[in-house]
Amino acid sequence: MKTTQSLVLGMMVSAALLTTSCSEDFLNVEKPDGEPLEEYYNSKEHIEEAVIAAYDPIHWHDWGLGQYNAYNIDSEIMGDDFWVGGANYQDMLHWHMLGNFEATADQTLSTLWTIDYSGVKRCNDALKYLTWVELDPSYEASCEMQVRGLRVFYYNNLWHLFGNIPFYLENLTASTNYTAPQLKADEVYEQLITELEQVIDSKVLPMKWDDNNAGRVSQAMAIMMYAEMVTYQNDTERFFKALSYLKDQLIGQGKYALYPDFRGMWLTDGEWCSESIWEINYDQTQSERDWGSGLAVGGMVIPTLISPNDWHNGDGWAEDGNQDGWGFLPMRLRTLQMYDAEDTRIAGTVWDVRGTEYTLRDADTHLWLFKYRPFDVNNANGTTSKNLNYANNFRVYRYAEALLYAAELSLRASNGIVADATKYVNEVRARAGIAPLSNVTLDDVFTERHKEFVGEGKRYFDLVRAEFMTDAQVSSANKATGVLVPAQDEGVVGSQRTNAWKPTKKYIPIYQAELDSDPALVQNEDYFK
Repeated sequence: MKTTQSLVLGMMVSAALLTTSCSEDFLNVEKPDGEPLEEYYNSKEHIEEAVIAAYDPIHWHDWGLGQYNAYNIDSEIMGDDFWVGGANYQDMLHWHMLGNFEATADQTLSTLWTIDYSGVKRCNDALKYLTWVELDPSYEASCEMQVRGLRVFYYNNLWHLFGNIPFYLENLTASTNYTAPQLKADEVYEQLITELEQVIDSKVLPMKWDDNNAGRVSQAMAIMMYAEMVTYQNDTERFFKALSYLKDQLIGQGKYALYPDFRGMWLTDGEWCSESIWEINYDQTQSERDWGSGLAVGGMVIPTLISPNDWHNGDGWAEDGNQDGWGFLPMRLRTLQMYDAEDTRIAGTVWDVRGTEYTLRDADTHLWLFKYRPFDVNNANGTTSKNLNYANNFRVYRYAEALLYAAELSLRASNGIVADATKYVNEVRARAGIAPLSNVTLDDVFTERHKEFVGEGKRYFDLVRAEFMTDAQVSSANKATGVLVPAQDEGVVGSQRTNAWKPTKKYIPIYQAELDSDPALVQNEDYFK
C-alpha cells in the first residue's frame, strides 16, 4: 500500500553535480542563509537531510533536465517488446535513434548521465558530512551503508549503459581539475562489486524497512543489485556467493513472498506489498513538480508517456475528458502472443484496447503496458499539472526476480542444483496459473524472466548478457542478435526497427557536451562500427 514517508521529500540541501567536469562554482556551497557547511552539518537532523538529499535524484529519471529518461523506457525501447511511439520519429528523437541502434553523441541519454552523477556527488557529500559530527554508532553505520549502496545504484545505471565511465568515490577538486579517471567497464564493475560486498557483509541494513522508511536501501535491495551485476558481468567466480546471498538471507526467510494477485500488485494498493523489495516512491499530494520544475517533489510522468492519445473511453481514466496520453511505448503484438492463454500475468501486463477509437500515434498497436497505465485515482489529488504527477511507485526489484536469479545461479554456479532451479521457476509459474516445468534449463529461466518482467526494464539487458553465452545455454530467442533485428508489426503504421543489434552496441554513446567538457573523456567509438 502507499505509505507517506520521508523519502518522497526532495531535500535540496546538497548541491547537485550537473556534469562530470565543470567549474568549481558548484563546490563552493553555502546554506541559503550563508551558514558554512561545516557549521550546518553538525547534528543528526542535518545529517539526515544530507542522506535524504542523496536519495532525491532517483526520482528524476522519468523527467528532468530536458529529457524523459524513465529507467524502464530507456531500455525497453532497445528491446523486443515495444516500439518507441510518440507523435513521430522526431518526437523524443534520442529514443527513436537508440531504439534503431543509430544513436549519436548528440542523440543519447544525456540527462541520465547528469542525474546519476548528481546522485554520486550527493552520496559522496553525505559520506563526508558523516565524519564531521559524533553520532550514535548504529545510526552512523546505517547512514553509511545506505549511502554506499545508493552510490552503487547510481553507478550501476551508468555502467550498464555506458560501460566506460569516469569513476570517483570522493568529490572532484581543483587538484584533479574537477575531472575523474575514466575506467574501463570491467574496472568499474570490480570497484562496485567490492563496495557492494562490503555493504552486504556488514549486515548493518535491515532486510526490510518498516513502512515509515520504505524506500531506503535495504539488505535485500543490495543483494538484488549484487545478483543483477554479477550475472550481467558473467562473473562466474562470484556466482556461488550471489546464490548464497539469495538463499541464505532473502529467499524463504519470511520477509518477502510472491503477491498472489499479479494484476493487483500494480495498483496503488499493491505498492510495498509482500513482493516489493525496492520501489521508488512518488506521491500526488505533494505535487510541486510542474512544467519548469521537473526536479521538484511529486508524482511521476510515466503513465502519461505510455498511454493512448486523445482518450475518451473511460476504463478508470480521463473520465472528465481532460487527460491525454502521449503514445510512447506501444506494445508489440508478439509480446502478447508469447503468453499462454491462461497466464494471469496478461491482465497485469497488457492493456488491450483493440477496438476502441482514439487519436493514433506512431506505430500504435492498441496494446499498452498495464503496469504503469494511468488511472484517475492516481492523480486526482495533485496540486499542479496532473499529467506530470501520477502517484505510481516505480518498482525496481521484486521477489519474483530474486527467485529467478536464484534459479539462474542454481544452474550456473559450480555446485548448482537443477532441482532448486526448477522449484524457483515453478513458484513463479504457479502464481501465474500455468503448468510447472520439469528439469528447468537456463533458456527456460530467461523465457520466464521475459514473461514476468515485460515493461520493467529488464529484457534488453537480459538479451545483451545472453549474447555472450553459448547457444547450448540460451537459444537465439533470448539473445540480442536473435531478436533485435529489423522488424515490423503487420498493419501498424509508423517508425519501427530497420537496423539490427550487434555486440558493438552494448555501450551507448556518451553525450557530446560531456566530451567537450573533459578532453580526456573517450567516446564509446565501437558503437559506431
